[in-house]
Amino acid sequence: MTVRRATIDDVARAAGVSKATVSAVLNDKGAVRAETRERVLFSIAQLNYRPSHGGGRPGAARAGAIGLLIKEHDNPYYAGIADGVRTVVEERGLTLLVASSNGSWAAERRALELLRTSDVLGLVVTPVLDEHADLGAYFELRRRNVPFVLLEEVRGVPASLVDVDNAAAARAAATHLMALGHERLAHLAGPAYSAHSAERLDGFRQAFSASSLVFREELVVEAGAHLEDGLRAGRTLFGRRRAPRDGRPTAVTCYNDLVAIGLCRALREAGLRVPDDVSVVGFDDIPLCAYLDVPLTSVQVPLHEMGVTAARVLLAQLDAATPAPPRRIHLDGALRVRATTAPPPSRDVRAARPTSPALRS
Repeated sequence: MTVRRATIDDVARAAGVSKATVSAVLNDKGAVRAETRERVLFSIAQLNYRPSHGGGRPGAARAGAIGLLIKEHDNPYYAGIADGVRTVVEERGLTLLVASSNGSWAAERRALELLRTSDVLGLVVTPVLDEHADLGAYFELRRRNVPFVLLEEVRGVPASLVDVDNAAAARAAATHLMALGHERLAHLAGPAYSAHSAERLDGFRQAFSASSLVFREELVVEAGAHLEDGLRAGRTLFGRRRAPRDGRPTAVTCYNDLVAIGLCRALREAGLRVPDDVSVVGFDDIPLCAYLDVPLTSVQVPLHEMGVTAARVLLAQLDAATPAPPRRIHLDGALRVRATTAPPPSRDVRAARPTSPALRS
């Protein structure tokens, strides 16, 4: 049995206005009183109405596009996600449009507005969440019944979320180093505009809470998300600490793989070897990790699966005849142990078995 979808006529009748008025509200054209606009938007949400593409047949391939808004166009992390989204989108005969905010909330707001007013059926978004971020754009999407799925949580915005358990994965990375015998650990933190930065730092802290080691704020160095951020932070952390007796960390967990690779260069500049002098763990497990001269131990994030899952959740929202509650899906990250982690130089011990699940490659 085919479920009948709401039409623009249904919205007009429910709001007590003409079809032209509904169209004006949808397209931000014409002079529509605020009270009338709110009534139309309320009816759109109640009826779960969306402009019809391809004849309005539920589940059918429709002309139009799905938007993917990322934060860093030069980060391979997003390539894996985009590949997953594209796989599902193209199966439905839709086009994937990709835009990048580059970590700027102003650029994000412009991109959201452009995508919303284009022939875009719905959005998959990695939001900018620094202190300047304006979340009004997301509430406007909801008011206009534009479906979207988040890849990072935005507190206070009721929307479907597809992510990994960043805290648990980061805790596993730090626990792996502790199991090897490291007692002086540091963490290179990510950018302020990402919720993942706080979540991964929280996991690092949790590892200390579950051990006999004491967490100290100076163990955390602000880095960012790019190669140069890891290089800069590594120079700051190790420039004057070339020996363990100087308080130099013997192991470092990083916000992502790019930061970890930048850190490895800083360590080489300082005359320190990985992992003989310093162990390094990345996050995301981008393909490059396995091809480095010293293959990088990293937390594997199922990027393709994240993209596929987010796209499927979004298309399910598009096909629904009635509004559905947001879904929260957390995928598992897995620690891939490679060549950049080993016992600390001050201890003559063999590699201990990590106390958290790990994969070796």
